[in-house]
Amino acid sequence: MSSEHSEQPTTTQIKSTQVSPSVIQPFGSTHYFPMKTLFQKIIDREIPAKLAHEDDLCIAIHDINPQSPVHVLVIPKKLIPRVGEATPADQATLGHLLLTAAALAKKLGIAESGYRLVINNGRDGGESVPHLHVHLLGQRPFAWPPG
Repeated sequence: MSSEHSEQPTTTQIKSTQVSPSVIQPFGSTHYFPMKTLFQKIIDREIPAKLAHEDDLCIAIHDINPQSPVHVLVIPKKLIPRVGEATPADQATLGHLLLTAAALAKKLGIAESGYRLVINNGRDGGESVPHLHVHLLGQRPFAWPPG
């Protein structure tokens, strides 16, 4: 096969409502790149993680760089790149993530003393993985305003 006929990876622009589970959009881009997110690889068991919970809609794992003694990520199995790109069709999943986080807070013994839930959206919001997830943080006092 000659080099002039070799296929090069291409980027295609699609609407976010057409995002498939294997497509993500990086910050500030209108282009999507076919690749799995870190969390999709964890969900697919391609990367190990310390599991805190799993059901049909989500998975919860202990953060590998915890910012508090309890730091769990609640991640939808359906790829939603960020909360700002969620649609009305995602409403049940979004609610499920919050209810799961509350149940995990009880299970992990932090419901009584209190905990913080965080969802980062975009670069300035602290988003580091383009796959929506809820941070459940607890077992230490938190200040306001954050950051």
